[in-house]
Amino acid sequence: MNEIELLKLIRKISLESFSYPFNGKAKINYRFKTTGGRYHLKDHHIEINAHFLKKEYRKDLIGIIKHELCHYYLHTHQMGYKHQNRDFKILLKQVGGSRYAPDIGLAKKIKYTYQCTNCHKLYYRIRRIDLKKYVCGKCHHKLILLK
Repeated sequence: MNEIELLKLIRKISLESFSYPFNGKAKINYRFKTTGGRYHLKDHHIEINAHFLKKEYRKDLIGIIKHELCHYYLHTHQMGYKHQNRDFKILLKQVGGSRYAPDIGLAKKIKYTYQCTNCHKLYYRIRRIDLKKYVCGKCHHKLILLK
């Protein structure tokens, strides 16, 4: 799917779900790892994660587009367009948009697991930490590397 096809899909979903035309631009972002999409307030364009343009993620893509169109619709109508606003939450639920981008395994994976020797609290880290320098944040005892 290219940007022209993406724009057609966004305009179609906008008319079907919101009965409001989308006049912005659509862009594909190849650098997104954890974000499904982004709406830009200044020029009203929507960026979509390129990984969700594959056929197997079609349902997720529609949910992401509806999410970004909620931002667009509410912002252009001077209503609460932010995630924490009541208007946004209600509209998102009405149109069936996704609240969060689904995890498709693009983010960095946890490599190291540490455990406190006293309270057994687990700490997950991507990078290795110095066990001489860091202690448990809960009880201040030593940590050990599990994996």
